[in-house]
Amino acid sequence: MNTSSSTKTNLTNNGAVTGNPLAGLGWAAFVFIVITVAVFSILVKLGLWQLERAEFKRVWDITLSERQNQAAINFDSLLQVIAEHTSNANSEQQTLTGYRIAVSVSPVSKQVLLLDNQIYMGQVGYLAYQVFQVNASSPHLLVELGFVPADKDRRILPDISAISSGRYKLIGRIYQKQTNPLSDHLMAETGNPMRFQNLNIDELSQLLGYPLLPVVLQPDNVPDLSLPQPWQPIPLSAQKHQGYALQWFTMAAVFLGLMAWLAHKKWQAGAH
Repeated sequence: MNTSSSTKTNLTNNGAVTGNPLAGLGWAAFVFIVITVAVFSILVKLGLWQLERAEFKRVWDITLSERQNQAAINFDSLLQVIAEHTSNANSEQQTLTGYRIAVSVSPVSKQVLLLDNQIYMGQVGYLAYQVFQVNASSPHLLVELGFVPADKDRRILPDISAISSGRYKLIGRIYQKQTNPLSDHLMAETGNPMRFQNLNIDELSQLLGYPLLPVVLQPDNVPDLSLPQPWQPIPLSAQKHQGYALQWFTMAAVFLGLMAWLAHKKWQAGAH
């Protein structure tokens, strides 16, 4: 029985299409399928990643609540906790946040540090810091003094007095700032107060010339100051991550539907 090339094409018999609907498309069909699968897979993976972050934030929120209800630990216990987290290669950043500590400290100097581009109650400003010493043989501790509004003229820095010399008993919670994915360098300016862009403690330690602990203390009460102290240990809540996941999954479904519609239109065009 002889076969001709015409029998290899798509035929329509009584409204039914026979043969391979993608026949004749060649590389165009292959590229179409690859793009569809690749983009759909990426969108789904992004949604799954957001769900993973949501679960992490949910557990993290429970951990923070538990730490807030625990009694304050002393400085030696803090050093032990830091050492344990440092040795754990799987520990995620900010896992030290939330511990309450009680320490006896004294200011290292009257140098005030200002973390730029901070927002509190809709107002742009700085978080002010000062370095304190616990003892001569241990790394120093960076202490948050509070939020200071910024002047409209960025050349004018806020006038904030450093805590004077003396010995102080500070009780509060510690935290670690989230790393800026675009730039995490200190980018410090000169002067007192000293403005900087990112809380990179390693670079700040090199600039100041002495070791610093990898955490910041936010005291319940700052001596001689009454500045507001923002507390946002979880920048994005679990609910927001779940919302983002829903958006990615919706985009994946819409994209798949669109590509299916385009394939159907192409199939119809080739059938006639």
